[in-house]
Amino acid sequence: DVAPYFKTEPGLPQIHLEGNRLVLTCLAEGSWPLEFKWMRDGRELTTYSSEYKYIIPSLQKLDAGFYRCVVRNRMGALLQRKSEVQVAYMGSFTDTDQRKTVPQGHAAILNLLPITSYPRPQVTWFREGHKIIPSNRIAITLENQLVILATTASDAGAYYVQAVNEKNGENKTSPFIHLSIARDIGTPETMAPTIVVPPGNRSVVAGSSETTLECIASARPVEDLSVTWKRNGLRITSGLHSFGRRLTISNPTSADTGLYVCEAALLGSAFEPARAKAFLFITEPPYFTAEPESRISAEVEETVDISCQAMGVPLPTLQWYKDAVSISRLQNPRYKVLASGGLRIQKLRPEDSGIFQCFASNEGGEIQTHTYLDVTNIAPVFTQRPADTTVTDGMTAILRCEVSGAPKPAITWKRENHILASGSVRIPRFMLLESGGLQIAPVFVQDAGNYTCYAANTEGSLNASATLTVWNRTSIVHPPEDHVVIKGTTATLHCGATHDPRVSLRYVWKKDNVALTPSSTSRIVVEKDGSLLISQTWSGDIGDYTCEIVSEGGNDSRMARLEVIELPHSPQNLLASPNSSHSHAVVLSWVRPFDGNSPILYYIVELSENNSPWKVHLSNVGPEMTGVTVSGLTPARTYQFRVCAVNEVGRGQYSAETSRLMLPEEPPSAPPKNIVASGRTNQSIMVQWQPPPETEHNGVLRGYILRYRLAGLPGEYQQRNITSPEVNYCLVTDLIIWTQYEIQVAAYNGAGLGVFSRAVTEYTLQGVPTAPPQNVQTEAVNSTTIQFLWNPPPQQFINGINQGYKLLAWPADAPEAVTVVTIAPDFHGVHHGHITNLKKFTAYFTSVLCFTTPGDGPPSTPQLVWTLEDKPGAVGHLSFTEILDTSLKVSWQEPLEKNGIITGYQISWEVYSRNDSRLTHTLNSTTHEYKIQGLSSLTTYTIDVAAVTAVGTGLVTSSTISSGVPPDLPGAPSNLVISNISPRSATLQFRPGYDGKTSISRWIVEGQVGAIGDEEEWVTLYEEENEPDAQTLEIPNLTPYTHYRFRMKQVNIVGPSPYSQSSRVIQTLQAPPDVAPTSVTVRTASETSLRLRWVPLPDSQYNGNPESVGYRIKYWRSDLQSSALAQVVTDRLEREFTIEELEEWMEYELQPSAAPENVSAEAVSSTQILLTWASVPEQDQNGLILGYKILFRAKDLDPEPRSHTVRGNHTQSALLAGLRKFVLYELQVLAFTRIGNGVPSTPLILERTKDDAPGPPVRLVFPEVRLTSVRIVWQPPEEPNGIILGYQIAYRLASSSPHTFTTVEVGATVRQFTATDLAPESAYIFRLSAKTRQGWGEPLEATVITTEKRERPAPPRELLVPQAEVTARSLRLQWVPGSDGASPIRYFTVQVRELPRGEWQTYSSSISHEATACIVDRLRPFTSYKLRLKATNDIGDSDFSSETEAVTTLQDVPGEPPGSVSATPHTTSSVLIQWQPPRDESLNGLLQGYRIYYRELEYEAGSGTEAKTLKSPIALRAELTDLKKYRRYEVIMTAYNIIGESPASAPVEVFVGEAAPAMAPQNVQVTPLTASQLEVTWDPPPPESQNGNIQGYKIYYWEADSQNDTEKMKVLFLPEPVVRLKNLTSHTEYLVSISAFNAAGDGPRSDPRQGRTHQAAPGVPSFLAFSEITSTTLNVSWGEPAAANGILQGYRVVYEPLAPVQGVSKVVTVEVRGNWQRWLKVRDLTKGVTYFFRVQARTITYGPELQANVTAGPAEGSPGSPRDVLVTKSASELTLQWTEGHSGDTPTTGYVIEARPSDEGLWDMFVKDIPRSATSYTLSLDKLRQGVTYEFRVVAVNEVGYGEPSSPSTAVTAQVEAPFYEEWWFLLVMALSSLIVILLVVFTLVLHGQNKKYKNCSTGKGISTMEESVTRDNGGFAALELSSRHLNVKSTFSKKNGTRSPPRPSPGGLHYSDEDICNKYNGAVLTESVSLKEKSADASESEATDSDYEDALPKHSFVNHYMSDPTYYNSWKRRAQGRAPAPHRYEAVAGAEA
Repeated sequence: DVAPYFKTEPGLPQIHLEGNRLVLTCLAEGSWPLEFKWMRDGRELTTYSSEYKYIIPSLQKLDAGFYRCVVRNRMGALLQRKSEVQVAYMGSFTDTDQRKTVPQGHAAILNLLPITSYPRPQVTWFREGHKIIPSNRIAITLENQLVILATTASDAGAYYVQAVNEKNGENKTSPFIHLSIARDIGTPETMAPTIVVPPGNRSVVAGSSETTLECIASARPVEDLSVTWKRNGLRITSGLHSFGRRLTISNPTSADTGLYVCEAALLGSAFEPARAKAFLFITEPPYFTAEPESRISAEVEETVDISCQAMGVPLPTLQWYKDAVSISRLQNPRYKVLASGGLRIQKLRPEDSGIFQCFASNEGGEIQTHTYLDVTNIAPVFTQRPADTTVTDGMTAILRCEVSGAPKPAITWKRENHILASGSVRIPRFMLLESGGLQIAPVFVQDAGNYTCYAANTEGSLNASATLTVWNRTSIVHPPEDHVVIKGTTATLHCGATHDPRVSLRYVWKKDNVALTPSSTSRIVVEKDGSLLISQTWSGDIGDYTCEIVSEGGNDSRMARLEVIELPHSPQNLLASPNSSHSHAVVLSWVRPFDGNSPILYYIVELSENNSPWKVHLSNVGPEMTGVTVSGLTPARTYQFRVCAVNEVGRGQYSAETSRLMLPEEPPSAPPKNIVASGRTNQSIMVQWQPPPETEHNGVLRGYILRYRLAGLPGEYQQRNITSPEVNYCLVTDLIIWTQYEIQVAAYNGAGLGVFSRAVTEYTLQGVPTAPPQNVQTEAVNSTTIQFLWNPPPQQFINGINQGYKLLAWPADAPEAVTVVTIAPDFHGVHHGHITNLKKFTAYFTSVLCFTTPGDGPPSTPQLVWTLEDKPGAVGHLSFTEILDTSLKVSWQEPLEKNGIITGYQISWEVYSRNDSRLTHTLNSTTHEYKIQGLSSLTTYTIDVAAVTAVGTGLVTSSTISSGVPPDLPGAPSNLVISNISPRSATLQFRPGYDGKTSISRWIVEGQVGAIGDEEEWVTLYEEENEPDAQTLEIPNLTPYTHYRFRMKQVNIVGPSPYSQSSRVIQTLQAPPDVAPTSVTVRTASETSLRLRWVPLPDSQYNGNPESVGYRIKYWRSDLQSSALAQVVTDRLEREFTIEELEEWMEYELQPSAAPENVSAEAVSSTQILLTWASVPEQDQNGLILGYKILFRAKDLDPEPRSHTVRGNHTQSALLAGLRKFVLYELQVLAFTRIGNGVPSTPLILERTKDDAPGPPVRLVFPEVRLTSVRIVWQPPEEPNGIILGYQIAYRLASSSPHTFTTVEVGATVRQFTATDLAPESAYIFRLSAKTRQGWGEPLEATVITTEKRERPAPPRELLVPQAEVTARSLRLQWVPGSDGASPIRYFTVQVRELPRGEWQTYSSSISHEATACIVDRLRPFTSYKLRLKATNDIGDSDFSSETEAVTTLQDVPGEPPGSVSATPHTTSSVLIQWQPPRDESLNGLLQGYRIYYRELEYEAGSGTEAKTLKSPIALRAELTDLKKYRRYEVIMTAYNIIGESPASAPVEVFVGEAAPAMAPQNVQVTPLTASQLEVTWDPPPPESQNGNIQGYKIYYWEADSQNDTEKMKVLFLPEPVVRLKNLTSHTEYLVSISAFNAAGDGPRSDPRQGRTHQAAPGVPSFLAFSEITSTTLNVSWGEPAAANGILQGYRVVYEPLAPVQGVSKVVTVEVRGNWQRWLKVRDLTKGVTYFFRVQARTITYGPELQANVTAGPAEGSPGSPRDVLVTKSASELTLQWTEGHSGDTPTTGYVIEARPSDEGLWDMFVKDIPRSATSYTLSLDKLRQGVTYEFRVVAVNEVGYGEPSSPSTAVTAQVEAPFYEEWWFLLVMALSSLIVILLVVFTLVLHGQNKKYKNCSTGKGISTMEESVTRDNGGFAALELSSRHLNVKSTFSKKNGTRSPPRPSPGGLHYSDEDICNKYNGAVLTESVSLKEKSADASESEATDSDYEDALPKHSFVNHYMSDPTYYNSWKRRAQGRAPAPHRYEAVAGAEA
């Protein structure tokens, strides 16, 4: 066991703020269990526990002190050094105002008034509000006294101090000290010096940074007063300051100790100097001069001295502790503290074992040292043995085990040899107790068994066991659940229990507490598992059922309720009558039906309009109603009604239908929609519109009336009557040129004319001028303005109304930077105009043009003009450096806009907003920096720099800066708003960002022009300088008809800010939309062509010259990201076109392929955003745009986008309402056609709704309530509706006037407030509100009582969900609040759980404390829920209420259509429709069936839709019959339930007239052709099943074992019955299946047929590696090819030297048969030569080579050769000895021995893994072949590799001499000796009764070492050569019988001899035969057969020698007989013979 020790020691003292959380940690280690406790100032704070942290959640003043941690384990306890913790606080000044009078001329000493604070406050003295600065007459002492020397009358006044606690930031102002100066007429002008504040004695710790002595003297006149210091009589000159009053000694040491004298003298006078003395002590922290050893061992009854001596100044005191208890408290007479400081313990006892600590302390600090005293020589003894224990599953078990002994015994608990707990082992649930016992918590059943407690110390060990028995407890694990069943069904109530198998159970069921007797009725049965079955349920079965379980292992019972319900009956006497007061409504009434024992949830009213299918009109009529008014009906239509009731079971029968009711016709109630007027020519306007909404027709439309008149004039309307309701356009002709008209349209029916639309206005067109202005003259007026004079063009060339002139100017060096000024026309005389804001002193080209509305005329000839010189622009890059208290350096660059020739610079500065302090300097033109001196510190200055030209001083660049305060970068502007958009400018409003502590010098506006997007380029549009307070900017020079998006940044002298957020996108003008061709249809024409048809545009919609109109057709592959192809049709009357050269069997898209353009969004209020967009480009519309969808979601709040649909293609704006306030929304717009949705617009438009006043703050609680104060805590509003700027807390006594609130405002980040000075035991009303930019929001009000008797509230009760308040997606929960615990409830929390298996989810935690009901929405339709509620007051949360009964939301229409809808021709006149049902979670109710809508697609006009209804919800297919042949049909599907229909599926089209083949091709044959090709042949399907002409075949093929990953399909567009499949994988099994297809589709696939490709050459081997590289041998290995491409037959290895060796280049080739051997041993290398190796694999032929080079050893950095190799031979063994050579670059790690037999001549590795420490090795002669001579050499090994071999040893022969112990005389002598020894042993046993220990032959250590040594060497070779060598060439290292004993290994560090190895392993003789397979000597040189390995085992083989060792035994035994050798075997190659 290890005694405890600390990993860290406490650091410096810590200072913390009041209220902070403090965590102290005690990091210690040692044997388990470790326990900790904490002490403060010597008092215990905690008891011992496993918690190593001490946490104070909220620090108070009283928590300050010295903390100390104690750690202990079974060895003893240890005290940690003290850790000082201080709490920063500041009290208030305690005294009141004081008065003090001092005679004039004397010194006045004002003391700091008492104040409690830690740390000591920083003090500033003030007089009459002015800060007092120390001087030669005024001093502030170290004790913060104010001393005024030689007072005068002017010193009188009110003094006070401001104290600041630097740690917590608090500051306090003291009461006044009123100083009066008493006039003393006799006061002399000179006064003798006196010391008014003498120095005090000081004690300081050595190593401190400094200490200060202070001495303040007074005299008159003060100016002549001199203060000097002496130490030990010597004058001190250094360290003096504050007019000599203070002496500071830096880094004081013991040399600075002494008497210091302060002497005050009045110069030039005869007065005696005044003196004062002080002594300086230097203390030194303690340090040990003698310490004990860390562990002291002694025996019982000995005496031990533990040394401890320490030094320091003053001399430290020593204190001893044993196990953290002071020796003085122990009062043990055997413990004696010696005079030297050490501790003597006499007559040691076992209980003296433990930790002894010596603490040394003085004023300078504290140190400690400790030792562990180990008292020994008492063996362990049990004082309490473990006892058998029985516990129940899940409880805690404690097994006792208490032991005594010295040293203290270590305890280990085991179970079945597994250690469960000890001083070094911890396992979860098993805990070693301090007493030595074992605690198991919790106990599991599998913990039952025997547990053994082992105790051991150095004197002995013992153990004892106990049995733990664990019983299972009986309990109900599957209790019955509340059940509602439908009448007539079977109800099952489960009651599953778990119990111990040794006890029996009995089930008892009760109904309403009366026991059931199942035997009395066959309807009720109790199953063996306890379940209760009740069949044919009826209302008599309703009740509470209890399951009781009775057993010896415990009893249990649970209860559940059973309800029986049925469908409601149909309503009776349904009557419908017209509503007399409202023409669009009908009144229904009925009689309430029977509710089926389940309350009616609601009624459903369905109606049939004009004989159409029934549809739900009112889906949720309250259950209490017996009548309803059905409104929203349409005039001129007939209606029938029916009603049904719904309860929890479902929907009951419908009532009888009412008789048919007809509503009267009325004029249309709405005008036509989307009226668009556009000038077509200069005398005509095209007007287009769409009909009113169909529901507003109020009858059959007969036509339209269009009326128009001149705009703005009172003239009569002229009318056009369009008599066809189908025509929705009109070309209004014979109009006046370039005149504005206002136009209105109204629809009419048989009842009259409807309302006219809102008037639209439009002009007829005009032309552009064709001649430029004449007599143009230009001249510069000033530096930025050019004047133009000109005459207009001749009138006949203006071609319209002269809109004015454009003056053009562009710099000569930048022709693209054109400035344009538009001038209104002046029809009198010469025209004139000016272009202003030009660059100064710049050459411009100028020109003039005339324009009309359609465009510009030609410009006049350019003329060159220079603008005049002017004052220069602002200097650039104004910056400040070297900012000190009194000076700074100003730098600048010359102006960008010189506007002339710079002659110099003018710099001015003044104190901010004080013009009278202004100073100005003029500098020359080459100076660009200036150092300003003489500034006041911490003062804000305004600094101006301007350039000067001949014209004057230029624009001033100004900035403010505080001396000593460097400025920093500004923040970004925000809240960009754009207004006043005109063609060429816009106004940008913004909120400036942070100014960086200096003024803003420039505003920069950037924009994206035309192309808007995150990747697009931003360009600078405008810069505004010297407007530091700007909040709006006018952005000029914008381009008309262009999109813009703006961002901006602000610049100060440090640099620019980050960019602001981008603004919304604006467009300066918007182009009118175009109309696409309608009714686009597409039909397959052939395999490679599609035929398109469309309805051409009417003439009125061309918007241009009819002769130039054509059509562009765009098409692309729908499955590829390829670019679109286009065709142009130039004939405007063309109505069809065939697209040729398409790919066969591909789908092309015809829905919108682009998004609407120019999408922009603008927040118009806090809940509304206005979106505008332009139409989809005509070429991307792909059909008639039916409307647009807006996708919008609150960023980071909504998981999925919501959509808003805008019907029709003329409306290109939408107002999204009902949005959340001040929330960022992501918006996209897409267009849709009949086929489906197009692409959403990108990028996402981000727009934030405007801010508003915030909602109330939430979760208001009062966690601390005292008698006179309360602390209030809140959370921000759930609806902030903007940026919260702050909070207002208002409170008053509840009994006071409602208007007498005390109001406090706090910042936006504050979340708590403490109200003080309240009346005790009184009710207060608190009101809390938040503030945004828009003002204060709604307040949250709460009441609190100032009392200290409060508790948590009781949970709410009587939770109820009224069925009438349940809808499909919401419900209303109501409750009765419980007791509030004398603390008002603050809010309620509602939780919802979805049945059956959902988790509880919090729905809302901010429900008002006044509420007794709330609406819970966002629920799923037709889903059961339970709800629960808890209340929260200031003390905490209540428990949750009991759950509500299960409540089921109502059904809703299915949320999604059927999926995967497909339509395939079945016969030539029928179609098979197949689909997948909607997802269960989208059904929203009980699915009743499906509806299929289909219509014939005609090319001229759409035909009527037919419908087919399937009333089976499980149907997944249906057939549409009796269709017309050779027609195209469109099919859509919906799913429906009782509420209504789902959305429709995407339309699918099908061509009727042809059907797909009904049978598969016959007689499929698959034939292999090559390694990568198969040929497939077949017969066509039978003719009667072809259903038309076969157009081709589809061949599906895949690899037999992985269809999903490898299946491919080949299409054959010819009806030929043969195909070749190419590019297949070689030698792979393929399956092939074929289907035929015709124009109608694919037929069925044939059954798969198999075929295998031929073999091919294999791939390259996966790797080539080398290992064990010596100077003559190496092992080479390789990997199997990744692609075998057939059956691997073997490998070929070829190697050769890269350069000839001694003139010979030998190439060796080795064939390796089979795939199992992938290695080779090469033994014929030449030292240091690089060899080139190649390996190939073989199947039917050889594959490609893998090549690598390798160099024979020794490697660079490997060890040198061992020296002095010596071989000595005895009768039976051979010993090699050597001396270590040079170790190389890294240390030697071991040795190997190589041998060279005389019959082979090649060196080979003989022994491996000899440890580095060995210098000899012994082996048995049995391991060598008889009669063969061997040479040996030794090779050293390090991390680099094998080193240089030693010189060969002398040759040794392996002849064994006959050993002496086989002679007969030796055997006789041994027998006699044995007899004598046996007699002596018997005699000894009789005398002494002692047992002789017989040492068995142990294999334990040998085995474990052996296992370690059987490791993988580099390259994956076993380090022991255990298997025979497979020789593919002639074996030359073998005996005559053809086998060879491999060289003997030497595993790590073992010395082997024959006697070392036991003949038995665990007592069993190893007799299993082992067959070694080696190649016979006469095998051929190129290959070896499997029979080559079957020769007999030699008598003295390596295997027999090592068989007794189980490590080797197992490694052989695992080889299955008859199998190839393991892959670790080497192939030996004799290079000379290969």
